[in-house]
Order: sequence, then C-alpha cells, then structure tokens
Amino acid sequence: MPISAYECSIAGNLQDITIIASTSRWVVINKPPGVLSVPGRLEENHACAASWCREKFPEVTGPITVHRLDMDTSGLLLMALDANAQRELSGQFERRTVGKSYVAVVAGHLAADNGDIDVPMRPDLTNRPYQMVDYEFGKAAQTSYTVTGRGTRVRPDGVAIAVSTLRLLPHTGRSHQLRVHCRHIGHPILGDVLYGDSSSAQRLLLHARALEFDDPSSGKRVKLVSPASFE
Repeated sequence: MPISAYECSIAGNLQDITIIASTSRWVVINKPPGVLSVPGRLEENHACAASWCREKFPEVTGPITVHRLDMDTSGLLLMALDANAQRELSGQFERRTVGKSYVAVVAGHLAADNGDIDVPMRPDLTNRPYQMVDYEFGKAAQTSYTVTGRGTRVRPDGVAIAVSTLRLLPHTGRSHQLRVHCRHIGHPILGDVLYGDSSSAQRLLLHARALEFDDPSSGKRVKLVSPASFE
C-alpha cells in the first residue's frame, strides 16, 4: 500500500503532550495537533502519543491504545496501563458508554442552533486516508451539534471570514467523522488539510474537549475537561 503525502508531512512535538489525569491503570493526556495517537507506517513516524506514554509509564503491560484522535486533532486521549484495563476501557467505547465532546470552529454561520447529522461513511479506497459519504456501502455515522457562537475570524492571510463555533457530539466513531460531517453540511472545519481550506487557519480547529468513562477499578464515573486553545 503506498504511503500518502499526508503521512509524509507529519510533524508534531511530543514535548507538548501534558498529563490531565492518571491512576495506576490509566492515563488521560492532552494530545497536541500534529502528533499521531499510534505509530505511523513510516519509521520516522513511530514516535507518537502511545510511545510517549510507554516512556513515561515504564511499568505498562499489554496493549495501551483504547481509542484514537486524528493526527491534526488535539485534546483528551485515554490510554490504558495494563491489559485488563485496556480490555475494559475498549469495551466501554465499543458499547458507546463513553461520553465525548469536541469543539470546532467552522466556516460560515449555521442557520440552525443545533441539529443532527446522520450520514453513512466509508474509506475512499483509491485516495487514502480520505473518508467519503456513501449511502449504499457506507457504515452508519451520527453526530449532533450545537452552535455556541457565531462571529468572524481573521485568516492567517489577514482576510476576515464568518465562522461558527460548534460543540460536536459523535454518537459513532468513524475515522474523520466530524471533519466529513461538517464538510457535508457545508461548513468545513477551519484549517482542515483534507476536507476544507488548509489556509483558513494555522491548524485544524478541532479539539477533543471533554471525556467521560467508568474507572475500571472503582466503577466511578470519571469526567475530564480540557478547553481548546482557540476557544
């Protein structure tokens, strides 16, 4: 399988990763944009959030990955520190009992204050890593959104554009789901190099802001929030 130019352009700073919360069994980090969640196919892209966590927590046993964030997306990322915790936490994602909330800045002013996007998706097999809408062969993908602000934003080239700030709630976990859904409704996320105008912002303005899950040891609900730098 050929390596995409997109992956060849990966450049993130692992030193910008911060720990939001941790126990002996899991850790939640704030992943910066430009950092992979898991190793890429190219050798120079093996450094990632997962490898960073393994270095910080050398006592880790078993698989560490529970879920992923797109390379360009920043925000809360949960990692397991033992095999049983990984199994339990991954199961929560599969059962859709994990709460996730994102913030994004998109082009234009949405007419409605809130809404639901129910648009099936699948990979574009001829143009990876792109995902595409496909009503015949795509898998179910649902996202709810709430407009939290409307206004203007100055692009890096100095041009002022109309924008909306959204709170996005993904009900499914398809790759690039929020980015594809925002483009589908005519309001691509600013700075999106795949599905929008990469020159509209210096980075993808999409951030995993809130995360809720059940602690695998106590069963208590863990609720964490990390505001976006661009809010």
